[in-house]
Formats: sequence, C-alpha cells, structure tokens
Amino acid sequence: MLLARFFGVSHMVRPDRVRGELPTSREAYRNLIDIALPSVAEMVLTSLIGSIDTMMVGTIGTSAIASVGLVSQPRMLMLCLFMALNIGVTAVVARRKGEGRRDDANRTLKSALIVEFFLSLVMMALVIPLANPLMRLAGAKDDTIGAAAQYFKILAWMLPFNALTLCINAAQRGVGNTRITLYCNMTANLVNVFFNFLLIGGHWGFPKLGVAGAAYATAIGFGVGFVMAVIALERGGRRGSFLHINLRSDWRPSLKAVLPVFKVGGNAMFEQIALRFGFFVYARVVADLGTDAFAAHQICAQFLSLSFTFADGVGVAGTSLVGQMMGKKRPDLSTVYGKCSQRLALVISLVLASSIAIFREPLVRLFITSSEDANAPAVFAMACQVMLIVALFQPFQMSAVVFSGCLRGAGDNRFVALVMMICVAGIRPLCSCLAVYVFGWGLIGAWLASLIDLNVRLALVWTRFAGGKWHDIKV
Repeated sequence: MLLARFFGVSHMVRPDRVRGELPTSREAYRNLIDIALPSVAEMVLTSLIGSIDTMMVGTIGTSAIASVGLVSQPRMLMLCLFMALNIGVTAVVARRKGEGRRDDANRTLKSALIVEFFLSLVMMALVIPLANPLMRLAGAKDDTIGAAAQYFKILAWMLPFNALTLCINAAQRGVGNTRITLYCNMTANLVNVFFNFLLIGGHWGFPKLGVAGAAYATAIGFGVGFVMAVIALERGGRRGSFLHINLRSDWRPSLKAVLPVFKVGGNAMFEQIALRFGFFVYARVVADLGTDAFAAHQICAQFLSLSFTFADGVGVAGTSLVGQMMGKKRPDLSTVYGKCSQRLALVISLVLASSIAIFREPLVRLFITSSEDANAPAVFAMACQVMLIVALFQPFQMSAVVFSGCLRGAGDNRFVALVMMICVAGIRPLCSCLAVYVFGWGLIGAWLASLIDLNVRLALVWTRFAGGKWHDIKV
C-alpha cells in the first residue's frame, strides 16, 4: 500500500492543483521511460567509454591516470559558459515545443549556435597559452605537469566543435529526441576508444604517444560527434522533425529568439561558475594529498560519474517533460513527471549502491593494470575504502540531480544556481579544507565533505520542488 502511494500518479499532486485529466501511472512512467531510456543509455555508455579511456591510460601507470584527471576541472571551467547557455537552449526549446512554436524553436537554436561559435573561438584563444598555469593551479606536480598541459592544449583546439555539438544535442533533448543524441555520442566515443588503442600504445603502425595519444583520440571523437550532430539536424529537417535547420536556412541571429536563452542561461552561468569554483578547489585539495591519493580519487570518480549519468539521463527526461507541460499550461503534469523521474532514479540508485559496495575490489582492479607500478598497492587500498562512500552517495545524488533538472526545465535556474553557490562553492570547499588540512582525515575526509554538500543540496531542491513556486515562471 505504501509503495502504491509512493509510486502512484494519483498521489503526486494535491487535488486543488489538478488542472485536467491525469495520466495513469502506467502511462506516465511509459512516457518518461520513452525519453529517459535513450538518454540514460547515451550517458551511461558514454561514461563507460570514458572509464575505458581511463583504463587504457592506466596501462601507462597511475601517474598517467592522475595527469589526465588533473585536466578534468580546467576543461570543465573552459566549457562552463557553453554548458550554462545550453541549459537555456534545452529549457527554451522544450517550452516552445509545448507551445507549438516550431519556427521560434529553430530560430532559437540557430541564434544560439552562432553565439556559441564565436564565444568558443575567443575562449580557445584565451586558454591555450594558459595551459601550464592552469595545470599548476589544479595541483599538477613535476611528474604530471607536462603530460597534463599537453592533454589540455589538444582538447582546447577542438573547443568550437565540442561547443556546437553540445548546443545541438541540448536542443534535441529539449524536444525529446534523445535517440539522436544517443547515436551521435556513442559513435563519437567508440571512435575515441578505437584511436586510444591505436595511439596510446602504438598499434597497427601508429606512433606510441601515451597520454598525448589519448588526447588526440578524444579530439578525433569530438570531430566525428560534430559531423553526426549536424547531419542528424539536417536530415531531421527533411523528415519533418520539429527541429529542421540546414545550411540554406536564414542564419541571421535573432536577439528576440536568443534573449530567453540568456535569461535562463544567465542564471545557469552563476551555477556553472559556482560548480567550477567548488570542484576546482576540491580537486586541488585532493591533489595536495599526493599523486597516489589523486590517482585513487580519479578511479573512484569514474564510478561516481557513471552513477551520475543514470541520474542525469533520467533528469533529461524530467527536464524535457516538465518544460513541455509548462508550455501547455499544465503545471500539475509537470509535477507528476518530476516526481516520476525521482522515483525511477531512486530505484536505480539502490541497485547501483549495492553493486558498488559488493564488487568494489574487482571494479578498482580494472583501472590498475600496470605490473611495473610500485605505487599500485597503495592506490588500490585507498580506492577500495572510498568506494564505500561512493555507494553511500547514490540515492542522495540521484534525487538531487533529478529535482535540479526538473527545476531547470521549469525555468527556475536562479534558485538552482543559488543552491549550487551555497553547496558546491561554499560547503564543499570549506568542509574539504577542514577535513584534509585541519583534521587530517585524508582522502576519506575529502569524500565525506562531498557527501555533506550533497545532502544539503538535496534538501534545498526537494523543498523548492515540493513548494510549487516554479509553476508561475515564464520563459
């Protein structure tokens, strides 16, 4: 009975807030899964391939894992502007679909692509000369600085292709075309893995480039992903898809069309800045624990990232459906789909938590394969301890991600940005500094600090979603 009430649609909306006929529980979850399944598959498989990427780098040694891991936060800092704008693209395009304004949705996407292209050129010119200082700031030591800076520069050259692909895929998700983004990203990542094989160790006559080979493989994958995203967009136009851009379209940017993107994305920008600052400081604190600790941290982060993608995939479906229902003036249905998303994510999280806790040792061994690495036993021991905390993360992380995504779909990015500023840019760095520098709790302390941040974040976004103030937001 309790489970029926928890998962049943009829108990998700107060009677005084119902504005029309509600779907049955079966219909609601089927609608959600139709969008969520390709999105989850895309993100999980992409994350798995990313983990395989790290495993292949791990054949060089644990210091190589640390070198690639050090690039993560500076690279995300480089992408944060585009990620913020793309949150706006998803929310606005989803709302326009719900309103039936097809031409406005396409005009929004074209204008956003033009803006992001020129911004990516400027960003690329700024960050390439700063590669070494950024890696030092991220905590790179003498044994990792060279490889990390080289890896970062190679990826920076591909920023325009990466940014435009992210923009196109954000729009496709907004209208529920998650299968298209699945095909594009999966193909790109498979290409990445193939060229990893060729270029990291030097096979089939290709040069042995080590960490630089992994960077070139990723860059080639970005290029393939961009080409596929453009082709899917152009073919979709010929087949009558809601998004129908091609090279013969009118590409004059429309300020009216792109302003809502900046409105939503501007709030998301504060969120991204907060995220990048918090994660950057946090990564630097962990890096100060030494190369072995950072390598163990990077291995565990692969599994946290993998579990995050399940939540993010379900959250994409929630974002799309919440935005579309708001466009149809049905906030009650937005609430239903938001809560269905959280219920689905919670079930997945419990399965993942059990699997990570039980199989933590064989999972960690997948990343430590170099028999000549004297540091491997210490890295393995630390990683296995942290994996128990990774398991504990699951239900809190998934619910927080899904509710945040639903609030973004409704256009409530200002509140989400405020939460991120408080939690990720405030609580996480403060708690991690106290845990590592004051109490001396090492890597375990740093991860417990993240868990505190996550629980506060969940409490805040859940309270906001349940309160329903986002029902009145206009986009």
